[in-house]
Amino acid sequence: MPVSLVIEQALNGLQFGVMIFLMAAGLTLIFGVMGLINLAHGSFFMTGAFACAATAAATGSFLLGLAASLAAAAAAGALVEVAVIRRLYARDHLDQVLATFALILIFSEGTRWLFGSFPLYLDVPQALARGVMLPGGIQYPLYRLVVIVVGLCVASGLWLLIHRTRLGMRIRAGESDREMIAALGVNIAGLYTAVFAIGAALAGLAGALVGALQSVQVGMGEPVLILAFVVIVIGGIGSIRGALIGSILVGLTDTLGRFLLPSAFGLFLDPSAATAFGSALASMLIYILMAVVLIFRPNGLFGVA
Repeated sequence: MPVSLVIEQALNGLQFGVMIFLMAAGLTLIFGVMGLINLAHGSFFMTGAFACAATAAATGSFLLGLAASLAAAAAAGALVEVAVIRRLYARDHLDQVLATFALILIFSEGTRWLFGSFPLYLDVPQALARGVMLPGGIQYPLYRLVVIVVGLCVASGLWLLIHRTRLGMRIRAGESDREMIAALGVNIAGLYTAVFAIGAALAGLAGALVGALQSVQVGMGEPVLILAFVVIVIGGIGSIRGALIGSILVGLTDTLGRFLLPSAFGLFLDPSAATAFGSALASMLIYILMAVVLIFRPNGLFGVA
């Protein structure tokens, strides 16, 4: 098996992991600060993808589509937090699960009503629709490299936001002791709305970036949401660093597993059986990874006991 092909798949796994990080980062912020189980987070991913596709189709500008995805997802997140989520903080997790599951259905049917049941297609920007030659003679799509760079820049920006700004100081304080910062005069309701909008905007950005690599359709956020929950468990609840490391681990494990396992089983099984068995095992690898991490680190890699 050529080494260049393995490196290419590793880059695909890194790009996949960065996309999951954009989902998981917002989700871990929301869960860490608010203690809220938000099953509707995947709907913001879908909102960003549809907003980007519709805006890019209308204006011909992918950058305007990205801006629209951020604005639409953030606005949807703020509206949902004020109208629905704010009433769930004092309720138990079962009520939160039921309410946010209902939001999934509302978003799905609302999107289907606005855009129809057929998928939309978002083209890769013309300037990025080419390959670049990497060291070792590997030609790799420029757009996927840009997605990796954007994700890493977002991770750095989030770290600066959390650790170097007044808003970040309030977010960290709210995660540790929300009653105390409320007693000190911090507008806790406004803080929660801001955190929820930031998390939704990150999910929307992920949807817009992925929309150029696959079709934009109703329900596209739910599979990514499952992976984001896996990432949070692996990395540790409330940890942005854990979300980044966990996302990269999940992305590489899933992509390389699907690529390498069928070939490995092909050494001693017939091709059809090797493909079936290898693919089945590869689909379980991320959950095996999660189980192994929980055995040795029950709070996740960077979770606080």
